[in-house]
Parts: sequence; C-alpha cells; structure tokens
Amino acid sequence: MTIKKYWDMASQIMTVRSDNPELLQAQYQSFARQMPMMYLILIANTWALAITHMAEAPIWLTMLIPGAFTLTAGTRIVFWWNVRNTRPSLEAAHAALKKTNRIAAILAITFSAWSLSLFPYGDPYAQSHIAFYMAITVICCIFCLAHLRSAAFLVTGIVNGTFVAFFSSVGQPVFIAISINVALVCFVMLVILMTNYRNFEKMIIGQQQTEALSNENLRLANLDSLTNLPNRRAFFAHLPASIESAKESGTRLALGVMDLDGFKPVNDIYGHSVGDNLLIEVGARLSTLPPNCRLYRLGGDEFAIIMMEAAEDDILVVNSKELLERLLLPFNLPEATVQISASMGIAVYPDIASTTEQLFDRADYALYYAKRNRRGAAVLFSAEHESRLNDDSRIEQALKLANLEDELSVVFQPIINIRTQRVLGFEALARWTNPILGQISPALFFPIAERAGLSGFLTKHLLRHALAVARNWHNDIRLSFNLSVHDLNSHDGVLALVGIIEGSGFDARRLDLEITETAFMHDFEQMERSIEMLNLLGCGISLDDFGTGYSSLSRLHSLPLSAIKIDRSFVTDLHKKPASYKIVKSLLALGHDMELDCIIEGVETKEELAALEKLGGTIIQGFVFSPPISEQDVEGFLSGHPPVFKG
Repeated sequence: MTIKKYWDMASQIMTVRSDNPELLQAQYQSFARQMPMMYLILIANTWALAITHMAEAPIWLTMLIPGAFTLTAGTRIVFWWNVRNTRPSLEAAHAALKKTNRIAAILAITFSAWSLSLFPYGDPYAQSHIAFYMAITVICCIFCLAHLRSAAFLVTGIVNGTFVAFFSSVGQPVFIAISINVALVCFVMLVILMTNYRNFEKMIIGQQQTEALSNENLRLANLDSLTNLPNRRAFFAHLPASIESAKESGTRLALGVMDLDGFKPVNDIYGHSVGDNLLIEVGARLSTLPPNCRLYRLGGDEFAIIMMEAAEDDILVVNSKELLERLLLPFNLPEATVQISASMGIAVYPDIASTTEQLFDRADYALYYAKRNRRGAAVLFSAEHESRLNDDSRIEQALKLANLEDELSVVFQPIINIRTQRVLGFEALARWTNPILGQISPALFFPIAERAGLSGFLTKHLLRHALAVARNWHNDIRLSFNLSVHDLNSHDGVLALVGIIEGSGFDARRLDLEITETAFMHDFEQMERSIEMLNLLGCGISLDDFGTGYSSLSRLHSLPLSAIKIDRSFVTDLHKKPASYKIVKSLLALGHDMELDCIIEGVETKEELAALEKLGGTIIQGFVFSPPISEQDVEGFLSGHPPVFKG
C-alpha cells in the first residue's frame, strides 16, 4: 500500500496535469516567461565550458555540438519569447508543456553526455569547470523550471544522477565531496520547488475561487431572484452593448417594454404569494423566444425584450402581438386560476432612436400610450408619438416654469338631483392657460404632471383655490374634488391634504373627494389608510369612473365610500346601445344595494337624460344642464340663471 502511494505521488509529480484548465494556463504563462532566460544561461555556460577545452578537445566537441545546441536553444528562445504573453487554449498549453518535458529529458541526457565527454581532455582545473558547469546548470534549470515540476525533476534526476554517479566513481575525494554537496543542494531545492509549486497551485485555485465567487455575485446581482430572468441592472448593462452590436452590423434593434394588465387585482385578491407565482409563470411563458431575442424583468410586473436583427415594422408588431396573446390563456396556479393581459411599447434603433436613453424613453412612452389608449395591444413608437412626446416635453417644461397663481384656475360643473331639480353641489375642474402654449386641457396636462412628479404640487394649489371659492357658498352645497393616486400613495401626502382642508375654513363634511378606481391597483393598503384618514376628517369619498377599472368588489365594499360615479363611456348614446343600457342599469342597482349615491357623469343629450330617468338615475352631471362654469357664475346659476350653453 505504501509503495503504491509513493508510486502514485511520483506519477502525479512527473505528469503534466490537465484537470484544471485555469491552473494549466497559468502554469504555462509563468513558465513561458522563464524559458528564454534559462536557454540564454545555458548557451552562455556551454560556450564558457567549450572555450576552456578548445586547446585540447576535438573541434566537434568544442564547436559543432555547442553550435548545434545554440541553434536549438535559440529556436526555443524565439518560440517562448513570442508566446510569453499569450493565453493558449487548454489543449495547446497541455501539448506545449508535454513537449517541453520531452525536450528537457533529451537535452539533459545530451548535455550530460557532452559535458562528461570533455572530462578526459582537461587538466584538474578544466575538470573542475565541468563539475561546476553541471552543478550550476542543474540549479539554474530547477529555478527556471519551477512552474513545470515534472521537467524540473526530469532534468535534475538525469543531470544530477549522472553527475553524482560519474564524479563519485573517479576516486577523487574532492569530486566525491562536490557530488554529495550538489546532490544535497539539489534535493533541498527540489523540496523548496515542491513547496513553491503547492503555493503557486493554491494561489491559482484561490484566484479561481475568488473569480468564481465574484462571477456568482455578479450573476446574482444581474439576476431576478423570483423569475431567474436577467434583471433591470442586467438590462441597462446589455442594452448599450446590443445597440453597439447593431450599429457595427448595420441591423435594426427593437426594444419592447411590457407591462401586465390586471396584475394588481390578483395581488389584492389572492395575496402576494399568488402574485409571485403568476410572475414566475409569466416569465416561463415569455422565455420561449427566438434566439435573437432576450427577455428581462425590469421590476414589479414590467418586462423588457431586446430583439436583435429586428424584422420590418409590420412583422415586428404582429410578432409582438402573438407574444402578448400567450398571456391571454388562463394561468392555472395552485391557489386559483387567473387571467391577465399585457400591453407593450416598442421602439426601433436606429429608425426612431439613436441612443440608449432615447430608445428606452420611446419604448416606455409607447407603453404609456398603449396603457391609456390601447390596453392589451403592442404599440410601435411612431412619428406621431414623436410629435406628442415633443408636445408633452414642452408642456412639462411649461408646467415647471408656470406661474400657478396667474395661469391655473378652477371651474365648477353642477351636480343636479333631477327629481328635486336641486343643485347638490359642484365638481371642481382644473383649467390652465399658458401665455405661450395657450389653453391646455387637463386631460392632457395632468397625466404629464403625474409622469413628471408634479401632480401633487398642482393638486395642493387647486384644492386651496377650490376650497376658498366654496367657502362662500350656501351651507347645503357640496364641493367635489378629484385626487390622483400620487396624492394618496404616501402618509405625508395625505397629511398635507388634511392640513389644507382643515386650514381652509370649509366644512370637511361638505367635501367629496373623488378617487379613480384604477388608483387602487397601485397599493390598496396605502389607499385604504389614506381614505380612512380623510373619512375621519368628515370628507365624503366618491369612486370616480366606476366600472372602468379592475378592482375587486369585495375590496371596494370594505372602503368607507359615500358615492360612485358612473363613467361617461357607459352613458354616451345610452338609448341606442342595449349593452350600455344594461351596464348602467346594473351599476345603479349595485349602488343601491351598497347604499351609495350614484352620480352619472357626462350626460349631454335629452335622450340620454330620458333613458337615465327611466332607469331610476337621479343624480346627474353633464352638459345637458351646464358646462363647467367660472367661480363668478356659480351664484347666478344657483339663483336660477345659469350661463347660456353655447356648445
């Protein structure tokens, strides 16, 4: 067992290992830098020995053999010099080191024989030179071959074995002592070589482990832990490189940014664990993409796809639509079966964008457009969107520079009880007249303000103004005011609203705050806390645009609502559309069952009004009675002299 153990150890030492590619390549590179120096020393030592024997030894020993060695060594110097800074393949490095083993053995045998063949031709000084040559040469080889221990052991074994055997046999005590000393020195140096090699091996393995850990950390830093897709960080790292690749190849690159429709209600109804499982399944469905496409999860329910060598626009939209259709099939999760859809915005490089920032911004804008106007569709950013984006940018800049006191105003649209013909209150509506851009619709500037983070600032200004006007109304007239999700998504934001209401002098019990149904898709718990705080103040809470969102009725039923507002989209041509008629009838019945007032907005014609009266609708808002009126006209309207409608 002991013999086998030592035999295995010796075999391992004398073998060029290839089981660790990184170690082998590092071994090769370190070894390659030492070899030119070793061969130069050998050439110098050889010629020094040859010159001291030229007078006595034959020319073939003193000139031809050293010349042939110089030619061979010079060739190897050129080879190793040329490859000293290269990183070869595993196969090339392994082959080169094995070849070096063979060459080392051949050279060791050849030059041991050559050195000893000169021994008979010299005096004792020349013979001592031979001993010195062999001893110093083998020590030099041990140093230079330190990173290829098999070659170092071969050369040392051959040269030193020959040296000890020969000089011990000449019977000269000095040479015997020298051979013993050289043998001991070489043994110690080989032990040191083994230690240094193990340290070298440990260093390389340590570097491998550090690099592997670093690579794993980098992988994890660029990986979404839930879906195992590349994450937002990876996306913004890969996108510039992908654009550069498309630029070099002269091809188109398409970026698709995707957002799930109806994901928030799944979280609200079934909990976040079900939402997480849904995201995992969405990632799995979307992962089967063509080889030129790569999928990322940007965060939440937002994904992105980088499409190299993108097809023509029409085909690109069709392919994207087919991708979205994958998500329309029900997801059979362990907890429930759910169904969602998705919207996508697409931008193409270099057609519509020339930089990373432009490409992402345009894809994001196309997604924003799809979510607002074509939910569930794939929208390609176009020249029309470019124009709108430029307009939006001008509006955003104008908003940031606006003198709100002079430019923003509030108008009021009456809310009428058609049974009693009594005005119940007015809804405050924002108006903005910019000295450069002119009059801008709130339907245009408020979404821009929300995207730019300015909506909270506008809301506070408009609320102060509306409350100041309403403070002068009769005590039975109510004020309705619209809030957005951005006004309610933080505790500090709600406290600011409470401060404005309490400081206005207007009775909070006469204030109805309108919140859109889609606001609850963002953070239901925070919305619930915000509404409860405002309700404790005495404010009524109205659910605006009811029926157009995705909220769970069970969740809405838990909120302290006082009214629902039926959206105009269900009212338009109500008398001509049986489906709309049935929807409004159902919504009115639902409001009655929930003991909530139902305010029907957007009523513009007498025919619509008659159909609503037939359905039992009583609280109406719309142009059929009055357009929004200025604060100066409110008293006149209440006195029975509304402004003439010229619409």
